[in-house]
This record gives sequence, C-alpha cells and structure tokens, in this order.
Amino acid sequence: MEYLDGIVLGIETSCDETSCALVRGREVLSNVVSSQAALHMKWGGVVPEVAARKHTEALLPALERAFEEAHVSFDEIRGIGVTNRPGLVGALAVGVAGAKALSLAWKVPMLGVHHLEAHILSPLMAEDVPFPHVCLLVSGGHTELILVRGAGMYEKLGGTIDDAAGEAFDKCARAMGLGFPGGPAIQKIAEKGDPHRYKLPRGLSDPNMNFSFAGLKTAVLKLIEKEKDSLDVPSLAASFEEVVTSVLAERTFYACKETNAKAVTLVGGVAANRRLRSKMDELSKRYDIGFFAAPLSLCTDNAAMIAHVAAWRLSFGERDDLDMETLSSAPLPGLQATGIVSE
Repeated sequence: MEYLDGIVLGIETSCDETSCALVRGREVLSNVVSSQAALHMKWGGVVPEVAARKHTEALLPALERAFEEAHVSFDEIRGIGVTNRPGLVGALAVGVAGAKALSLAWKVPMLGVHHLEAHILSPLMAEDVPFPHVCLLVSGGHTELILVRGAGMYEKLGGTIDDAAGEAFDKCARAMGLGFPGGPAIQKIAEKGDPHRYKLPRGLSDPNMNFSFAGLKTAVLKLIEKEKDSLDVPSLAASFEEVVTSVLAERTFYACKETNAKAVTLVGGVAANRRLRSKMDELSKRYDIGFFAAPLSLCTDNAAMIAHVAAWRLSFGERDDLDMETLSSAPLPGLQATGIVSE
C-alpha cells in the first residue's frame, strides 16, 4: 500500500467512542479514544441521542490531546479522514461536521472512510499480511467472513444470518446480570467457570461459512430461567464463550482452506477476546496458515485505523467535498458481487 506523504488526521464517531488520531502512513503518532461505555451501561446498550450529544462534548478535547501526544502542529497536517458510514447517523454527523470545518480552515483534502474497511485493513498497520487472506470481522452488529484479495478488493464469503457475535455477547451478558459491554464482562467472569458445564447449540451445522447465534442466545435465556438461583454464572459465561469462539475460529479456517487463502486476519471489537485469539492461533499452527490479529489498540473503534485508510486512498487522489453525507448503512467499497457488508 502506498500512502499520502505527510501526516493524516483521523476522526471516528460512529457509535460510542470519540476518537482522534494522527498517523504517517501506517505509523501511529497518537490515537486518543474517549469511551462512553460507562455512560450507556445503565441502559444496557448505546442510546443514539445520548451518544451524539457526548461526541459534541468529547471531540475537541480528543483532538487537542491527539496533537499534544503526537507533538505536531496543525500546519503539518496533509489530509483528514473521517468515518462517514456506516453507523449511528447522529453520531457520525458530529465527526463529519468537525472534519469539514478543519478541512476548510486548514485547506487540506478530506475523505469519508467506511468504518468496516478501516477494521479490515487494520492488521496491515502492524504486519505485512499476504494477499489474498480471509478476514474474520467481528465488530458490533457485524460478523462477516471477507476474502481480501488486496486493499480495496473484497469478497464476502459468509456472515451471520441473525444476531452478530457482539450482539450475542451483549444480550447474554445482560441476561446473566453482567452489565454492558458484554464482551469484556463475559470474558472476565468466564475465567472462573467450566466451559464444558453447559451444553449449548452451535447454530448452523458444519461445514459452513455462515453463522447463527440467535438459537444460542435463546438457549442461554431458557437456561437462566430454568436454573434460577442454582445457575452457575461463571460456567454459563465460559460455556457461551467457548461455543462462540469455537464456531468463529473453525469456520474462518474452513473458509481459508476453501479459498486457498494465504493467511487469516482477525479484526473488530470481539477480536480483543483472549479465548478467540488463542483458538485462532492454535488453528493457524495446526493448519500451517498465517494468522494476524489486529493489535488490541486497533480492535475497538478508533481513529488511527480511519486515518490509515484515508492516508492510502488520499494518496491516489480520492477526495470528498463539503457536501459529503453520513450514512447508517453502505456497501463496502470494492466489494465484489458475491455479497454486501452493510450496517
């Protein structure tokens, strides 16, 4: 990948993280993330109107801190990348408005970045990942298997037919009384449990490149209702985590073998799960296939991955005007006709 010569500012406000970052190519100079997770915990999920309001409060402090940590000045910026799709429209609008104002004031080009493409390409910021490779994207409402033939060239191999893995983590954690966000909460308590205590459904039968977690979620809810006070919550969390991570890992490597891909990548918020990373690493050694996980700092929503994509796309002349829109859903740029990844 070729990059714009100079420093690019990234802005990310697609959901409940306000982030600003400065990158030079794939070098991260700063990556400031202000999370709203604690705020939304009392509702058990993200409230769009509240998220948008908090972005307006957090954007300027995040921007100032990003420049302080990178030790650069405004006049060193050569471009701006901002998430404009997909996501919560009100939240996206805050970041896009900020990017437009800065682009106009600094007289530098601006580009709207697809949030999921930023996740897909995030491992390339840390490693020289070979093409083609299979990317397991597990971020928020998305669980997708994408064949990455090259930067900007994608093919959807499979995905969830109902709940995404992240949604299943959040909903089951809430049912178990573990709070929000569900991924970290389940991972923490699962360490104390027996992953084989409860037999839970895997969804679609193997071999498969699609996923279904709705049945698993229903099974967890029924088990909670049946067991009541006798429920072993740590073991239920461990059993749930074991099923989800096993299905995700096994089907990713099945997809890799079916497509003769050279490697596997793991990206998105759920990619921070230690059990999933461990299983993916084990399978990579078993099948002698390269495995590249996004660094933990780039798993959850962050502006460094947004700036990275912008630095690449700006280098060959892509630009957006001040009439750039925000979109709640949008196809992945460069996606082939086999499918569409959208919010």
